[in-house]
Amino acid sequence: ERNQADVCEAKSGRTDLIFLIRFRHCCLLRNQRCLLAYLYDRLLRIRALRWEYGSVLPNTIQFHMSAEEVEWFNQYKKSLATYMRSVGGEEGLDLTQDIKPPKSLYIEVRCLRDHGEFEIDDGTTILLKKNSQHFLPRWKCEQLIRQGVLEHILS
Repeated sequence: ERNQADVCEAKSGRTDLIFLIRFRHCCLLRNQRCLLAYLYDRLLRIRALRWEYGSVLPNTIQFHMSAEEVEWFNQYKKSLATYMRSVGGEEGLDLTQDIKPPKSLYIEVRCLRDHGEFEIDDGTTILLKKNSQHFLPRWKCEQLIRQGVLEHILS
């Protein structure tokens, strides 16, 4: 507002205000660039949360997000799900499963908290109780590892 008032005065003949007007304008542009860089960085971090935590964010993380950020996350989640269904045949292709290439198809895991029954593709049902250990297919338990239900036991 002060800059606009000074512009009106400069138009009427006060040329000594031109430097001040330019300086303020450059400051405003810099602040705008910093704000856009901050918002873009948050957007990238929110996008990374989808790959790290899956389609449901923990409440502790969601608490620190604005309503617009939660809405953007949900839209990104839907877009990613639509894309994954469109590739890979009838069932689609889950791109979030193997973020790092696996060294083996089965891994040994320990259950960190009670989770209940867990079904594998072959129909076997496993009861995931706290401190129980299991030898499971990596792709079936990666999501639970990211959520903190299971812990990968390294030999």
